[in-house]
Amino acid sequence: MLKNYLSLIKFSHTIFAMPFGIIGFFLGYMQVSDYNQEYVQSTGITLTSEQLIIKFVLVILCMVFARSAAMAFNRYLDRHFDARNPRTAIREIPAGIISANSALLFTIINSVLFIFTCIFINKICFYLSPIALAVVLGYSYTKRFTPLCHLVLGLGLSLAPIGAFLAVTGRFEWLPLLFSFAVITWVSGFDIIYSLQDEEFDRSQDLYSIPAALGKSRALRVSEGLHLGSILFVLAGGLYGSFSWLYWIGFAIFTGMLIFQHSIVKPNDLRRVNIAFMTSNGIASVLFAVFLIADLLLLS
Repeated sequence: MLKNYLSLIKFSHTIFAMPFGIIGFFLGYMQVSDYNQEYVQSTGITLTSEQLIIKFVLVILCMVFARSAAMAFNRYLDRHFDARNPRTAIREIPAGIISANSALLFTIINSVLFIFTCIFINKICFYLSPIALAVVLGYSYTKRFTPLCHLVLGLGLSLAPIGAFLAVTGRFEWLPLLFSFAVITWVSGFDIIYSLQDEEFDRSQDLYSIPAALGKSRALRVSEGLHLGSILFVLAGGLYGSFSWLYWIGFAIFTGMLIFQHSIVKPNDLRRVNIAFMTSNGIASVLFAVFLIADLLLLS
């Protein structure tokens, strides 16, 4: 049963946004810990080690609950399209493994748990939680009316770094926002690559996507432009945050993985889309986070 629900929400794909959420948490940690006494004295915000551990657990839970709700709702809403698409007909709902009502109930439970968990973080996260939920759930409708659906998906995942930073500090700052902008463009770009597989199907069902609107070749150019934007935002984050050499190793890996995925996907050859989508982006996010956090903790 658990295995079926983990498959329904593609739990392994948590690897995309989770590292950036952890980045946001550690950026906040550096503000309220002993590393930044000036900030602590000016704001009065300080947290004990025990409080930070609790915050970290709550942030992870929020990301899991929000993403689980979003993915289950997407599968619920798209169940009829999935049943008609040979690529997705084996998914849990059209295959009869999980009922549509069960998926909807799973969405509601995770949505409630997300908002409930935000109560224990701080007021601003609780007040913003319905807005965050509206964004991540609302994405599922966008393919019905706009090819910019990829950007809405990116927006949903981009809430991870700034949301985690808010959980620790209770305030907005430019550095985590730069990483949120990097996530928007990064996720939008690789979602376009993934949706190349459904170009013909989307057109036949009057669904909207960049590949359906522009064709595979031009869609790949749009994806390249978005990924260039992501690289520039990560570059800006490194300069703005005055990071050291460990960060720039992570930046080089992140950039290399984005270039790699565009080198293996061609308009007339989509055989390696899953490698581009899962493997290269998973490596990019995890290793970038590892080197950034190491830079914060070891060289700051």
